[in-house]
Amino acid sequence: MGFFLTKMMTVFGNREHKVLIVGLDNAGKTTILYQFLTKEAVHTAPTVGSNVEQITVRNTHFLVWDIGGQTSLRSTWYSYYSNAEIVILVVDSTDPGRLRLTKEELHRMLAHEDLQSAAILVLANKQDVKGSMTAAEISRRLTLDGITTHNWHVQACCGLTGEGLNACLDWMQSQVVAS
Repeated sequence: MGFFLTKMMTVFGNREHKVLIVGLDNAGKTTILYQFLTKEAVHTAPTVGSNVEQITVRNTHFLVWDIGGQTSLRSTWYSYYSNAEIVILVVDSTDPGRLRLTKEELHRMLAHEDLQSAAILVLANKQDVKGSMTAAEISRRLTLDGITTHNWHVQACCGLTGEGLNACLDWMQSQVVAS
């Protein structure tokens, strides 16, 4: 009985699960972080460095690091990878011209030894904008089906309205409970 209670506390207790939010600049990372936290759209400025917040989903605690996506900051992403269980890659669905660069950054992350066991959540953000790429199109262009080394999921969302973000939190919780 003691083992069972210990295991339950590990899954549902006070343990924090490290999550990274990454993506190119202007993808909506900080907007999504604060939508997770407050359920409201907040005015944001470009992130220089990082923001960190704790988010709790049904007794599961996530320590979420929002890392700046400007060119000069992307080379420092690796310094946040240690102990990350989930990486959220936010994609600007209105910017097909930068998907190739996003794909390169994604595959660079997937190859990093500190992220070998991390699950990947791709957020197809800005779905409220007419003409935005669908989650399926982003998945195809990022070649997500070819990823066999990590659990992954792609989710359409809108950081401003929060649409699709509850499903993201549910998926994140399912990943840490399963591991």
